[in-house]
Amino acid sequence: MKRGHGALYAGPVTVWLTVFFIAPLLVILAYSFMTRGVHGGVRLPLALDAYAALANRVFVKVTVSTLMIALATTGLTLALSLPTAYFIARSRRREALLLLVIIPFWTNFLIRIYAWIAILGNNGFLNTLLLHTGITSEHVQFLYRRSAVILVLVYTELPFAILPLYATIEKFDFTLLEAARDLGAGKAQAHLRVLLPNIRSGITTAVLFTFIPAFGAYAVPQLVGGTDSMMLGTIVARELTVTRNWPLASSISMVLTVLTTAGVVLFVRANRSATEQARQAAMAQRAEALGA
Repeated sequence: MKRGHGALYAGPVTVWLTVFFIAPLLVILAYSFMTRGVHGGVRLPLALDAYAALANRVFVKVTVSTLMIALATTGLTLALSLPTAYFIARSRRREALLLLVIIPFWTNFLIRIYAWIAILGNNGFLNTLLLHTGITSEHVQFLYRRSAVILVLVYTELPFAILPLYATIEKFDFTLLEAARDLGAGKAQAHLRVLLPNIRSGITTAVLFTFIPAFGAYAVPQLVGGTDSMMLGTIVARELTVTRNWPLASSISMVLTVLTTAGVVLFVRANRSATEQARQAAMAQRAEALGA
């Protein structure tokens, strides 16, 4: 009876994933093995021309650049979101602070990007402030650089990292930190050896929620990036809308999907292995303490 109910409950989810995830992915996979038509689009026969076109220095360079930008975004986002989530979890006004974190979701994504353009532009708020205060004597080029892409990506992905971290830290027993301090651990050591291992699931979720969207970003590098910050998402959009080379865009999308999936699987396995090692070490220490 329970098995029948389980299948019934899983049915809608299975249909949803099949229709809106697996089926489009199969269409993209099929397009990637076709050839470009005379006026765009695709045509038969099946071929590997689209994948062969990826074996060039430009594509490799853009792939490496995309990976570096995504990793930098993930690292900075985690460095900012971790203390923020910890502060919110320990604050008495956590509801108000969480509301401030969620407020950006009330504004359209593109509007937020254009707001950063207004801030970082040559005639924007930041340049005007620097000129009026005499810090600089001429406009500083903040936009259309890799640093601008990383900055805006960190801003857009920050709430997605803070929320899962807060949900994990809020459930943490903070008396364990006090116990670690009583046993001689310093404040930083207590947080590193007690807090972080116990919120590993939140850190994993924050990393995945940040890295995956950053790796496939399109709008941010398109609007605030330059030639040194071109990403795979930008090339896919250009091949679809400008050159209308659908097979090449599909092959890039498949490579993007494979790289992202492989990275996520390796990260989850490494995190699971580290968690298991930490659990075994804790059990060994507990057994040693009981034996003593």
